Amino acid sequence: MNLLAIETSTESCSVALLVGDALLVRSELAPRRHAELLLPMCEAVLAEAGLQKSALQGVAVGCGPGAFTGVRLAISAAQGVALGLDLPVVPVSSLAALALQAPAGDLPVLAVIDARMGEVYGGVFRRTAADALEALADEWVGPPDALQLPIAPGWAVI
Repeated sequence: MNLLAIETSTESCSVALLVGDALLVRSELAPRRHAELLLPMCEAVLAEAGLQKSALQGVAVGCGPGAFTGVRLAISAAQGVALGLDLPVVPVSSLAALALQAPAGDLPVLAVIDARMGEVYGGVFRRTAADALEALADEWVGPPDALQLPIAPGWAVI
């Protein structure tokens, strides 16, 4: 499958291209520069793969939670590419994508992102037998000390 993925909900601007089993990535910590970097990053991964946009089969997009402007930019770019090429768009929770980076194992995963002003976005997940993620509760935003986690013997935090 040829899938373009876009994530701009945090200070990091990221694009990935999955071509078969190969994954090409561009990512830069670039506060307030996402609009400038996003489309050139998309073009760069496509060029590196030697792939035309018309060969894409779908677009994945980080739908937050996160910075409103960043989420809006990613969704707009994803919809623009998908509309022009008649492709499906797959929304992906930014917290779930982050949780997938936690070490595999039996521990549930707490994924948190700084929401500013003394708050965090948070989501709790567990890996299924198929190594996918299952949300254990709704994603939330609030002060870190208000966090209430399900009872577990331990946690992987990312």
